[in-house]
Amino acid sequence: MTVSVNSAALVGIDAVFIEVETRICAGVSYFIVGLAGEAVKESLFRVESAITTCGFDMPRQKILISLAPAGIRKEGAVFDLPVALSILAASGQLAPEKMEDFLFTGELSLKGKLRPVKGALSVAIEARKAGFKSLVVPKENANEAAMVSDLAVFGFETLTEVVEFLNRTTKAEKVVIKTRELFAKDDGLYAADFSDVRGQENVKRALEIMAAGGHNGLMIGPPGTGKTMLATRLPGILPPLSLQEALETTRIYSVAGQLDSIGLMTQRPFRSVHHTASDIALVGGGPVAMPGEISMAHHGVLFMDELPEFKRKVLEVLRQPLEERQITISRASYSVNFPANFVLLAAMNPCPCGFFRHPDRKCTCTPQVIRIYRSKISGPLLDRIDLHIGVGPADMKITKTENSATIRKRVIAARNIQMGRAGVCNALMDTRMVREFCRLGKTEEEVLNQAMAQYKLSARSYERILKVARTAADLAAAPQITLVHLAEAISYRQIK
Repeated sequence: MTVSVNSAALVGIDAVFIEVETRICAGVSYFIVGLAGEAVKESLFRVESAITTCGFDMPRQKILISLAPAGIRKEGAVFDLPVALSILAASGQLAPEKMEDFLFTGELSLKGKLRPVKGALSVAIEARKAGFKSLVVPKENANEAAMVSDLAVFGFETLTEVVEFLNRTTKAEKVVIKTRELFAKDDGLYAADFSDVRGQENVKRALEIMAAGGHNGLMIGPPGTGKTMLATRLPGILPPLSLQEALETTRIYSVAGQLDSIGLMTQRPFRSVHHTASDIALVGGGPVAMPGEISMAHHGVLFMDELPEFKRKVLEVLRQPLEERQITISRASYSVNFPANFVLLAAMNPCPCGFFRHPDRKCTCTPQVIRIYRSKISGPLLDRIDLHIGVGPADMKITKTENSATIRKRVIAARNIQMGRAGVCNALMDTRMVREFCRLGKTEEEVLNQAMAQYKLSARSYERILKVARTAADLAAAPQITLVHLAEAISYRQIK
């Protein structure tokens, strides 16, 4: 007898429909075919123990399990539950027709307990797309999966509970999550507040421009000036996530296995990457395609401290996602795309000792050492960073400063102007939009051309200056870019 049970496999952050076909015939062997990874092949050992521990009979015959389509590589333990159910159905312990409208995913322990799996939200999206009415997942994944509307989600703790539910011997309530109500409960504010930072008004202004326009930034200053403290407060002045953005971010964290029990990301992520990180840790990949730090910062902030200390190979992988807002990972066995719409905020010292041009400390670095240190960051990467922000010692006499909520109101107002004008934030405007919405007067055009010649800036820098100037104008609710806005944007293009 051949039985089919519905399941799904992860490919990047997407899920694809997988049909688990099981046939029991004469023999004594177990086989799994269909481009199954090691964890999938091992599932039969877990399944056998779970079935017998829960009081069911494990057939002592030849069991052939096919995972179709065979061209998609299957990884992980997500097929434990559908494999177990297919064996029970093929051996007559469960009616196959009772599973037709369901899609199943879940890992089994040796005692038959259901363990959570990665990517339950993506599986739920695929289940609805494929036309299934119901989804069965481990109880710990139920809240996450239930965020998908028009799909009945059931969460269980053991294999026994699933079988009893399918056999109609027990009833189970579907999990209901009111996503909009859950999303509305969180105002998106962070504990780290700009009111904690004394002085550094010029840096706060630059970070406000970054937040308002979605621009990338690089802070350059000596150690102890508060660069990291300022960076951790940037997410708190970004506009709150929309529900669609929250679901997109949640989906990434679900696939990465870093989602908490609430099941919905309501705050913009802040990812701080250590300079020892590899290129794979940054962009993602590995034997199984998993999102890296770039994608984990989607709709949030990616902070890279001590930027010149990163390996050159690691820094160069930033170029594609900064330009295209997605990262493509191509390997011999797969090719996947991960979203990467993030704000990059990097920090660095002006020289190896950190005290170049410091008002009170003497720099011990030679000009050649400073040039070598700064040359670790390539010109093409610097071109893609809109604001180069000089950070000096903080003025501790300044005690009164704006809080994040006040700054955030201005950022939201500016972002609303941008969305109403072009449908995207200023950093995402294409060349046509820049020509249409960033027009300059004759005087402003002359000043910009002089700056281009004086600082030997690239054509990419020209466009980015216009975008930053447009953001400065939006923060002032100005309909046109003036000389003041343009001069401020130009000032952010040179490493001090």
